[in-house]
Amino acid sequence: MSPLAVVQAQLDAYNAKDLDALMATYAPDAQQFALHGALLATGHDQIRPRYEARFVEPDLHARLLSRTVLDNFVTDLEIVTRNFPEGKGTVEMLCVYEVVDGRIARASFATGETRL
Repeated sequence: MSPLAVVQAQLDAYNAKDLDALMATYAPDAQQFALHGALLATGHDQIRPRYEARFVEPDLHARLLSRTVLDNFVTDLEIVTRNFPEGKGTVEMLCVYEVVDGRIARASFATGETRL
């Protein structure tokens, strides 16, 4: 699969709350980072629980605003609807994916301001 197809499959699985399909888009040893910062998770054993916790939110949905593909890198700008402790709201996300051998090897995320 092309990097574009892999990242689109990941977004589709996220919006469907299909954990198995989402995990299939990540390499077994994939890493997730805060953009230019801390390591958030390594491997399926650490990545899966992050999504399991998110998928319990009834209003969870990511809307793609723009996407750029450069070789095996895909950058998405999204608005994500979430259920925060303070109520339903949105947050902008910048997601940078590096796809290697048909799976996401590394992903970095920048989170914007929460809007309720």
